[in-house]
Amino acid sequence: MQVHAAEGTPPRRPGRWHRARALYAEVSKRRVLWLLVKDTFDACMEYRVTGLAAEAAFFVLMSLPPLLLGLVGALGYLDTALGGHTIDHIRQNILTASGTVLSDKGVNQLVRPLVDTVFRRGRPDIISVGFVIALWSGSRAVNVFVDTITIMYGLEGRRGIIRTRLLSFGLYVVALVVGAVVLPLLVAGPDAVVGWIPHSAGAVRVLYWPVVLVLSIAFLTTLYHVSVPVRSPWLEDVPGALVALLMWVLGSFLLRIYLTHTVEGPTIYGSLAAPVAVLLWIGVSAFAVLVGAAVNAAIDRVWPSLATATAREERARANEAAAAEVVARAAARRAGRRYGETAGESAQEDEDDEDDGEDDGSADEGEPPSEFPERWAGFLPPDDVRSRLRKHHEPGGRGKRKPEQEGGTEDGTPPGGKSVDGDEDDQ
Repeated sequence: MQVHAAEGTPPRRPGRWHRARALYAEVSKRRVLWLLVKDTFDACMEYRVTGLAAEAAFFVLMSLPPLLLGLVGALGYLDTALGGHTIDHIRQNILTASGTVLSDKGVNQLVRPLVDTVFRRGRPDIISVGFVIALWSGSRAVNVFVDTITIMYGLEGRRGIIRTRLLSFGLYVVALVVGAVVLPLLVAGPDAVVGWIPHSAGAVRVLYWPVVLVLSIAFLTTLYHVSVPVRSPWLEDVPGALVALLMWVLGSFLLRIYLTHTVEGPTIYGSLAAPVAVLLWIGVSAFAVLVGAAVNAAIDRVWPSLATATAREERARANEAAAAEVVARAAARRAGRRYGETAGESAQEDEDDEDDGEDDGSADEGEPPSEFPERWAGFLPPDDVRSRLRKHHEPGGRGKRKPEQEGGTEDGTPPGGKSVDGDEDDQ
């Protein structure tokens, strides 16, 4: 039996950087890089990235107190599992953190009794209400990211409101889980991990920051990937995640310098210094995420994937069809107005003939009604519009002139003894 060699493997789809450019086809690579930066800046200005970052920061900050309160309420049921020493340590940390925001009187009269009650016997009402408020406001913040990313890609309206909110809710739950792992690692540093696994101290110190970096990039890439209504390769969203992470590190560094000189120590913010600092940090983080999304959108417009290019073409065709429908309606209204003016001129000629004594028995058409173009011209043929216009002004119809408009008598008889249809008045 003779074995024939395969004719060839199917060609792999080219990566993003090997595709033909949809934009800037005749521009050098260096020039394309500058144009990508310019497009990113234009997108940030057009879609109000700073304002949307402030909106997301507000909802995230609003979700933190009920979320923390719900977690505290859950800890009241874990006293046996965690141990009394751990619970007391957490309780003291909460009171200390509250003292940075509230006065001593507020801590002693509000926070301390509530925390003692929650830790002693648990509070299911606090857990349920706190988590509901936290999940709503937190998912609302994620919804800002999802909506903005979708609009930046030019695919707004492709995903419904319910699907968008469900997606935002799911992403927020995932963010809580990832944040519960990553944020403590970022704050504690490798020394805390070495305390858990002291026999691998060398490997932990070497791999600590690369692992944290990879987890952060993976989460941001996943956020960008699932926010776009159509599916594209996951790796193509990595550039935006890298830019967002770099901007977050730079923004956090600059924010720390700013807070050191404005918030720490004696400050005009007073007891609001800590919430203001948290709000600013969340705002910087949200701004970095949105800028990364703008970078991905700008790159996708130059080297689009098949899914996003097809979706944008479908949306462009739908927009053209909607625009053509609007133009057709406007043309119909203009034609109706022109036809109404012609009918009005004919009616004026009939009135002139009546004044000259040339009574042909036709009804007086008068001026066209004010609702003529909108209510009739859009769905009636011209002949039907004409007949309806005549019927509108027949004696006894709803368009009959009022006597005071012509200075006539109370029974509708115009001056001079001639009726509306041209007959002489009975004396």
